[in-house]
Amino acid sequence: MSSEEPQKRELTTAEEHFRTTDSQSRFDFKMAQKSAFQAEKGLNEETVRVISADKDEPEWMLQRRLRALKLYQQMPMPTGWPGQPDLSEVDVDAIVPYIRPDVETRGGVRDWNDLPEEIRDTFDKLGIPEAERNSLSGVGAQYESEIVYQNMREEWEEKGVVFCNMDEAVQKHPELVEEYFMTKCVPPSDNKFAALHGAIWSGGSFVYVPEGVSVDMPVQAYFRMNSAGMGQFEHTLIIAEKGSEVHYIEGCSAPKYSVFNLHSGAVEVFVKEDAHVQYSTVQNWSKNTYNLNTKRAIVGKRGRMEWVSGSMGSKVTMLYPATILNGRGASDNHITIAFASEGQNIDTGAKVYHNAPDTKSTIVSKSISKGGGRTNYRGLVRIGHGATNAACAVECDALMFDNASTSDTMPHIEIHESRVDVAHEATVGKIGDDDIFYLQSRGLSDDAAKQLIVSGFIEPITSELPIEYAVELNRLVELEMEGSLG
Repeated sequence: MSSEEPQKRELTTAEEHFRTTDSQSRFDFKMAQKSAFQAEKGLNEETVRVISADKDEPEWMLQRRLRALKLYQQMPMPTGWPGQPDLSEVDVDAIVPYIRPDVETRGGVRDWNDLPEEIRDTFDKLGIPEAERNSLSGVGAQYESEIVYQNMREEWEEKGVVFCNMDEAVQKHPELVEEYFMTKCVPPSDNKFAALHGAIWSGGSFVYVPEGVSVDMPVQAYFRMNSAGMGQFEHTLIIAEKGSEVHYIEGCSAPKYSVFNLHSGAVEVFVKEDAHVQYSTVQNWSKNTYNLNTKRAIVGKRGRMEWVSGSMGSKVTMLYPATILNGRGASDNHITIAFASEGQNIDTGAKVYHNAPDTKSTIVSKSISKGGGRTNYRGLVRIGHGATNAACAVECDALMFDNASTSDTMPHIEIHESRVDVAHEATVGKIGDDDIFYLQSRGLSDDAAKQLIVSGFIEPITSELPIEYAVELNRLVELEMEGSLG
């Protein structure tokens, strides 16, 4: 074996930017808008037909889009929820619902070097190619409305694992998409924004893991909105067959503009018998973005679902990942962190439906608010008839930096079975002077002491993330705190 050290690859300008620039600046940069096709503003039947035609979709998908459009037009905006965020600024007729980026290969390339320079530079600055080289089984990257890069390591492709964009899945795996896409998990009738999504969805990820296959390195998708006044409506569909295992990581960001952007994605996860899926996301949308998502999983016998979520940006977020435990012994775990500063209303939570005996769930929700920001935990736990020996534990912890900020907890618990174990605990507080004094006595400055306390507060989520994402989340929290300490 040669004793010579391997030659280090020279960093590109964008990669050097990634290593030397603070986290928030990496997300805030903007590229000049270049597109191959752009739909007109607004939403009507012609818009839906134009999107479907541009994708060369089969007739059955067009008909699903049109049915979803009719539902959207019939359903009212959500109003009357206690403490509901203000959605009056959301005008779908004012957004561009579909922008196809100027990439020669439809469905994405498999080599970063084949991307146009400005798109490649975007993802270099976000550190996505470096993450793929170091620690991922596969990567998908979406720019505006479509996936521009998709790759999966050969070892997993040889075992039958499918990781492709949703548009490609419609063409190459129609039997699976037609069976699972918005039929059982997130139907368009679920809510107005699910119906909107069903009408104009574009891009996203399709993951299929065959029976007995464990993908031991995560797969990642990154969604980037670059244009002002657009909407992004990616769809993620994950199917984990019996005894399989996969960890899916999602990252999201957008630069800030003076007009609002809308993100209304959907996630559907099917966890079959004895399978295990972890879905991790760190979202850092710009503070002009309305983030209105629907995420749901259906879990079979002894299956296990895990949601790990960090909500750092957006003007308004309404996000409540849900799990339906249909099989005996199925389990679910939610760990979430939300951060709200001035002008932000982060309304997040979790839903768990216990529909079978011996099902277990845990929900750990952490929130931080400062500068007049608002966080809210909105949760639902339902234990149905026959779900004997079900158990659920909910823990909500809120940390506030000032008297102008607010944090609320709105749990809803329904129990229709007698032999169950359910617990809910909520705490709210400020950083204690005694804690600060103790850390200062150990040589830390006031700001460093507070940042250390906050890092410990969010440790339950960072410990569940790959190290690159944990470091990134901690740094984002530190940047959000700057100017508020003292």
